[in-house]
Amino acid sequence: MSTSRIPPVTAVLDDDVPTLLVKIFGKDRPGITAGLCDTLAAYGVHIVDIEQVVTRGRIVLCVLVTAPTADGAEGDLRATVHSWAESMRLQAEIISGRGDNRPRGTGRSHVTVLGNPLTAESTAAIASRITGTGGNIDRIFRLAKYPVTAVEFEVSGAETEPLRTALAVEAADIGVDVAVVASGLQRRAQRLVVMDVDSTLIQDEVIELFAAHAGCEAEVAEVTARAMRGELDFEQSLHARVALLAGIDESVVEKVRAEVRLTPGARTLIRTLKRLGYQVGVVSGGFTQVTDDLKERLGLDFASANTLEVVDGKLTGRVVGEVVDRAGKARLLRRFAAEAGVPLVQTVAIGDGANDLDMLNAAGLGVAFNAKPVVREAAHTAVNVPFLDTVLYLLGVTRDEVEAADAHVD
Repeated sequence: MSTSRIPPVTAVLDDDVPTLLVKIFGKDRPGITAGLCDTLAAYGVHIVDIEQVVTRGRIVLCVLVTAPTADGAEGDLRATVHSWAESMRLQAEIISGRGDNRPRGTGRSHVTVLGNPLTAESTAAIASRITGTGGNIDRIFRLAKYPVTAVEFEVSGAETEPLRTALAVEAADIGVDVAVVASGLQRRAQRLVVMDVDSTLIQDEVIELFAAHAGCEAEVAEVTARAMRGELDFEQSLHARVALLAGIDESVVEKVRAEVRLTPGARTLIRTLKRLGYQVGVVSGGFTQVTDDLKERLGLDFASANTLEVVDGKLTGRVVGEVVDRAGKARLLRRFAAEAGVPLVQTVAIGDGANDLDMLNAAGLGVAFNAKPVVREAAHTAVNVPFLDTVLYLLGVTRDEVEAADAHVD
């Protein structure tokens, strides 16, 4: 075996430099990567690129190296690598070429796909639509296997906004959730996450819980229906529904707080975001009597909602202060971002209703959570499974990372 030292490789490899792509595949076991690199080290080659994936105990290891230049060295390297692979009961393939990998196209995005289940048919449709926009899939890996299957595609060659629009249409047609975010440092930067409360952070509508104690559920439901028909705007419907609560005892507040049910995955989402150093807030068309309690229980950084007026221990049927409506939620998102020192592009907003739309569109990433069709169509992305912690996958956080963090006591 002959070896030779080759000149140092510059940061950008010239296109005419001979290279070898060494592929190893077979049953995974400890020591494969070290063994292959030890075998290659004898030839003084430089590693240009390396990537490895293990799926159900089968490894695919690819190493791109500079080709040895001494006479006969490449043939010797090939024979030695094949012999080593055979001794490890692996298969090897070595492909000659020149230079580094083909440069990735401009316009880079992360495409997260959630399915329950994720079918081959839906995956093919997403991949085809990516290709149709001019994008190339550079890498795919799984983020989570439960409570939904979540995979991420790293895509280049297509601008984020057109790709997002195209995939939103496809996702709606095939019944999966797809999120598209631009690649870059901002994805790893500190973020602010702001959520709606009713039917997002919690499973309930707080006004309905109060109405049940006041014995006016039917009346409140009728006002809500009028608002949905467009006969009343949010502020009008809020005042009309709150007026029905006049005279009930303030002690009802504690009963309502006890009845509130968090959405599955809510605690996991908030706990994980806080571990990442993110700041988390809520905005609500509901009431501070509930959101203040949620802020304390969950360790939230921000909370804002309407406030029920209480006089002499009784609800008056009025709210005090500025009403938190559709436009108000967007204003609060901007205010929270300013107070947190987080650029608006690094904010995430989550909500389910039409009064969340301004906030969802103002955020860097707006997530429609089990939302009405009009909200799903207008938001950046939609999640249609009943687990709030699936939002973590849209941020590139894997299930394994969540569980590893939970295994350690804070």
